[in-house]
Order: sequence, then C-alpha cells, then structure tokens
Amino acid sequence: MNLKNELLTNIDEIHTTELGVKRIKNNLGLDDDNVVEYCNEILKNEKSTVEKKGKNYYVYYNNIILTINSSSFTIITAHRT
Repeated sequence: MNLKNELLTNIDEIHTTELGVKRIKNNLGLDDDNVVEYCNEILKNEKSTVEKKGKNYYVYYNNIILTINSSSFTIITAHRT
C-alpha cells in the first residue's frame, strides 16, 4: 500500500490537539476552526503527494506542507513554503 493510501485508509483517525488547531490556523491564515477537515481535503486532493520521514508523514500540496504523526495520526503542524 502506498503512503497516501495508508493515510486515506485511516482518514477517520486523523485529528489534532487544541494547540494544533491554533498553530495550523495561524500558520495557514485560516479563519475556520475545522482545520482537520481542511487538512483532510488537502490529503484527498489528487495532486497532493505524501512521503514518510522517520515517524511522520509529510503531505505536500501546492505551497502547503502538513506534518502528521504516523502512529497516532495527529496533525502536528501545517505551514506554507
């Protein structure tokens, strides 16, 4: 199974913490509190790509990078390049 499919298979487990919501909103300039849904839409986009380094997945889409822990499926951060 490729890395993107691993994340898509476990999409219902993807979440973040309260501090993660604040960090992601700030880093991406979002107004909406539903950052998990926003990140999941990036993951689902056919143009996004995924790579795994160490314990984290990195999802790349346009100028955005999402960092997701590979064991807990926690979105750690997101930022623009």
